[in-house]
Amino acid sequence: MPNICVYLGSREGSDSCFREATTALGRELGRRGHRLVYGGARVGLMGTLADAVLEVGGEVVGVMPHHLVDREQAHQGLTQLIRVADMHERKAAMAERADAFVALPGGIGTLEELFESWTWQYLGLHDKPIALLDTRGFFAPLLTFLDSLVSKGFLDAHTRDALSMAPTPPALLDQLERQLGDKTPQSVGGNA
Repeated sequence: MPNICVYLGSREGSDSCFREATTALGRELGRRGHRLVYGGARVGLMGTLADAVLEVGGEVVGVMPHHLVDREQAHQGLTQLIRVADMHERKAAMAERADAFVALPGGIGTLEELFESWTWQYLGLHDKPIALLDTRGFFAPLLTFLDSLVSKGFLDAHTRDALSMAPTPPALLDQLERQLGDKTPQSVGGNA
């Protein structure tokens, strides 16, 4: 069962389309037999995603630092909730369990996790796919900025292309499944 690590908001955002796309992704993950690995919260889009996976009988692993259990209101209905010491340990534990990474709409925490995973890929610490679910063009300004980094010589085109994007949950998972299918068993999962 592939583990898909998803980074997303602990808030719901201002448009219901973000919640709807998150629910659709969760249901699709569960139906396809993928295990969700995420930050462990029951609030915002994070809780929406976990609930949608669980609703269709899927497995959900949450990873949350002790100091955030109360602040983010840890989801107590998960398949597994892993408590860790701090944010560094949280990100490492999520990355270690992941076969692929996905970012949904979110704030600075979501972006920080996305960029760290992408940087680790660039540095050769893992070769796991990374993708964005671009609900209603949420990531379009970021992608435009990244393309400008390529044109200005600060980002290699190959590195930019390693960050893929899809507009819908089925398209996103089709893309990840193709990428995961191209990997040998020993290169999927493992340590970041």
